[in-house]
Amino acid sequence: MGKHAPCKSNRDVVESLYASLARGDAAAVTVLLAADLDWWFHGPRRCQHMRRLLTGESAGTAAFRFAPARVVEVGGVSGEGGWVVAEGWAGEHDYWVHAWCLRDGVITSFREYFNTSVTVRELSLPAKKDMVWAVWESQSPSPKARSMPGLVLAI
Repeated sequence: MGKHAPCKSNRDVVESLYASLARGDAAAVTVLLAADLDWWFHGPRRCQHMRRLLTGESAGTAAFRFAPARVVEVGGVSGEGGWVVAEGWAGEHDYWVHAWCLRDGVITSFREYFNTSVTVRELSLPAKKDMVWAVWESQSPSPKARSMPGLVLAI
């Protein structure tokens, strides 16, 4: 009986995706994404950078570089299903949050938020009176410097 490679955590899969995108390794990116990836975007149309990267539309141009400042696994069981949330800031004008849903080590769903504050709420956690359980909240570097709309993502 041979040794099996340990399952990568959902966070490892998402970090692998960002590393593959940074290297321009389309083959590695394709392996990490489901063929029928469900994608949703919230923000200014000009900021659909991930769509451009994933579809190859940005090839040959100075592509937006996603360098996450924070990547956190939330909800679900590692390797079986769940969400990973990443956030980063590019310059003074582009704050982004990515929420990746994984099943069996493959990214099946993606939510992208630009210049939007996000709070993640896990629905399986019981709510207490007058309290909402947030499992993840945006931590943009300069929240007082600008006003951003806020959304709640229920997982």
